Amino acid sequence: MPTLDGDRSANAQTAAAQANRLRSGSNSNPASLRPQANSPQVAKPRQAGNAEPATATGDFFGLRSLLKRPVNSTPPKPDQLLASLPTDRLTKTATNQISEIARNPSLYRRLKTQTVNCDEEMFLFLVRKPEAMIGLWDLMGITNVRSHRVSPFKFAANDGSGTRCEVDLLYGDRHLHLYVANGIYDGQYTQKPVRGRGLFILRSKYHTDAKGNVAVTGTLQCYVKLDSLGADLLARSFGGLIGKSADHNFAETAGFMGQVYQASQRNPDGMLEMVDAMSQVDPTTRTEFARQVMLVHRKHLAVAQPHWTLPARR
Repeated sequence: MPTLDGDRSANAQTAAAQANRLRSGSNSNPASLRPQANSPQVAKPRQAGNAEPATATGDFFGLRSLLKRPVNSTPPKPDQLLASLPTDRLTKTATNQISEIARNPSLYRRLKTQTVNCDEEMFLFLVRKPEAMIGLWDLMGITNVRSHRVSPFKFAANDGSGTRCEVDLLYGDRHLHLYVANGIYDGQYTQKPVRGRGLFILRSKYHTDAKGNVAVTGTLQCYVKLDSLGADLLARSFGGLIGKSADHNFAETAGFMGQVYQASQRNPDGMLEMVDAMSQVDPTTRTEFARQVMLVHRKHLAVAQPHWTLPARR
């Protein structure tokens, strides 16, 4: 891909039933384009592995040493970071945003590398349209986050507890995605609103085995810059604790992505029902999600049943 320049479901019982339907299925029937099949459980994302220590500066009167969260490494300097990015394909505004956030961030972390079995096209769709996974989590009752697409490459999210943000996809290709986020927290834990910006760099590699199975390996660099001096001090001092949570969420998201892929292979009917029921996701994104589900299923049938003819795309 070249350079990239609703309401909650009213019936929680229906959502739970749809989630349960996705988790179970009947025997597959290769003669049907949309058979019921035994599917892996698509449930709450898995537990993360051991977290890597965060990079942060400041010691907050020695509290870091008491918490035993050693510093991992320092973030790359802005010029070093820019040298690793395709700046010739970025606008001047985007380059300036990246450089400004990367300069002396309140918190920097390179999250633990994750590997997930997932079709490349499905992976790219979920990475570029994260509201699709948020919609599934909402339907399954495991998040309160509300999200909507603002423009083709920007979406907004609200966690219902005081945090609101807008995320821009500045650039995207098969191996690299650059996001910039602007957010504000105005919840019960602060007297004044705290504003911040984030830079997130996702790098991905693809590996195909002899049977045609694709594994995606992803690394994520996170830069967070808070405008409030007090919040900045806390982020720098408690970087290890914040980073551990980030590692956990990254691992959970990767694991859930793999579950969506497996369910699309083996139980497309259940996946399509859930996609149709994602009320907070716009119709265009739901349509594309359904298309990705069926593409994954067709590829799975073509490999599992070599004698079966791959239908033409509709």
